[in-house]
Amino acid sequence: MLRSAVPILASLNEDDTINFYTEKLGFTFHSSWEGYLIFSRDDINIHLWPCTDAEIAKNTGCYVNVTEVDKLYAELKPHGVVHPNGELKEMPWKMKQFSILDNNGNIIHFGEDMADDD
Repeated sequence: MLRSAVPILASLNEDDTINFYTEKLGFTFHSSWEGYLIFSRDDINIHLWPCTDAEIAKNTGCYVNVTEVDKLYAELKPHGVVHPNGELKEMPWKMKQFSILDNNGNIIHFGEDMADDD
């Protein structure tokens, strides 16, 4: 029944967030509705709502399931967005993942299922 979900993260600055998601993460910017931002990349949509409390963004995040996580990591790493403790690694729960911090402080984990690799 359920097919997909769209994370809604906090945005502290509309222009900075648009630049970050398009220039550093390679997302396409679709629209801003009174600061509510809509982005997509491949089959993933991410929305951000206008927020003035940095603590909210620092405590918010999402997990994005991907394919070719190694390739995505190689693309994003040079942009300096990888979380200090979020380098690419294989996790005990059979996911290979890395984490980034966006310009607002939201954490985004990108992971590839390794369960089929056995």
